[in-house]
Amino acid sequence: MSLADELLADLEEGTEDVGQDDGENVAEVADVEDVVMEPEIQATRVTSVAKLRDSQELAEIMNNIKKYSSQSKMEAGPVEANPEYRLIVDANNMTVEIDNEINVIHKFVRDLYSKRFPELESLVQTPMEYISTVKELGNNILEMSKNNEVLQEILTSATIMVVSVTASTTQGSVLSTEEFATVMEACDMAIDLHKCKVNIFEYVESRMSFISPNLSIIVGASVAAKLMGVAGGLTNLSKMPSCNILVLGSQKKTLSGFSTTAILPHTGFIYYSEIVQKTPPDLRRKAARLVSSKCTLAARVDSFHESLDGNVGDTLLAEIEQKLDKMTEPPPVKFVKPLPAPIDPGRKKRGGRRARKMKERLGLTEMRKQTNRMNFGEIEEDAYQDDLGFSLGSLGKSASGKIRGPPVDAKTKARISKTLQQKLSKQSNTVWGGSTTVKKQVAGTASSVAFTPLQGLEIVNPQAGFNVLFVCRVWRSLTHKRDLMYCLSAGFGDR
Repeated sequence: MSLADELLADLEEGTEDVGQDDGENVAEVADVEDVVMEPEIQATRVTSVAKLRDSQELAEIMNNIKKYSSQSKMEAGPVEANPEYRLIVDANNMTVEIDNEINVIHKFVRDLYSKRFPELESLVQTPMEYISTVKELGNNILEMSKNNEVLQEILTSATIMVVSVTASTTQGSVLSTEEFATVMEACDMAIDLHKCKVNIFEYVESRMSFISPNLSIIVGASVAAKLMGVAGGLTNLSKMPSCNILVLGSQKKTLSGFSTTAILPHTGFIYYSEIVQKTPPDLRRKAARLVSSKCTLAARVDSFHESLDGNVGDTLLAEIEQKLDKMTEPPPVKFVKPLPAPIDPGRKKRGGRRARKMKERLGLTEMRKQTNRMNFGEIEEDAYQDDLGFSLGSLGKSASGKIRGPPVDAKTKARISKTLQQKLSKQSNTVWGGSTTVKKQVAGTASSVAFTPLQGLEIVNPQAGFNVLFVCRVWRSLTHKRDLMYCLSAGFGDR
């Protein structure tokens, strides 16, 4: 069983008991009904809940402000003993009481005017804006919300449009003459208190260069007076941390369904000061935090009445400007960083003394260079009768008609190994064809006639066998054709 069902069941049981009881219970129920059906109590005057405007204390403060405002500057002497300083402290405290009184009047007006325009409470939330709007709209909200120049000075154009649209569809009823008069009286009282608050701020602002010189240098006299007024004096301001000073004067704003990108929460008097507004929009929050921290230090210095010439304020202001310049300076230019040198491991070098000597030995000779060189515009003589198209190039083209042999270069001279040299020397000392065992001595019976199985008797050269056998053996042992050429040039081919 739900809660509603239980309540209905209890109500039915109660009505049955009442019908069964005697006349005393019926009389009690009748008394309760009489109490419920009584007409609503008429709204009382605003003076019953708000009495600050007609108080003696506010009147004295305003009279003293008029008196001291005519003087150009404060009297010399100790600050604490000066009666004008006492007046400034009392005036700052009075601004706090005025704000509290305006909030009370705002609730009073809201409770009464909700009968006429209940949606206005959610559309306009700031106390003074709500009170000024109610005074301007009055009972005829539909006509007064359109093309009203006074209303444009109070609310934004977007809020005015929403108010006018909502006024055409509101379910509120028209206020009576007494209720309307009570609402207007409350609105006038709130407006008078707000004017007193503005006069107090103007007076305190004119005396801030003497009361709080360091704080005034940082944020200006106007903002310093507002901060002192909201905090309730210089002493209370000096006791606040910087995070609380930052939000002094912040107000809740409603855009009535419009975009919330323009809303700046936690922005008070410091955020709208001149030094913060000079910075770029993306750095204003950071600048406001910086200024609030320096304002805390300046307020503490001023609360002890030190540095009356504003030297500390100038130092703190210079630090703020230096840090703001550091924030707003462009980033350093990024240089293109070259790639690092690649990690190249050491390679195996194919060179050295032996490799260089081999290249010199196997390089082109001067004769080969001459044969490879061709002269322009000259008909070449084919050395092989146009068979292979091979010519001698510029070799032998000198005027003498003779071929000069190339000079012998020890670097390019053909070389043979020591083993081959031994074999050559051994073969050169060997005698073929009937020679005796005695070296270089030929017997008298030696002859050039030889008996062969093919022709029988044949006259042969004894050295011919040496030539063929020697060449074959040498060719097998040669490592390069240059060795063969060397051998031939040495005269072995003639033997």
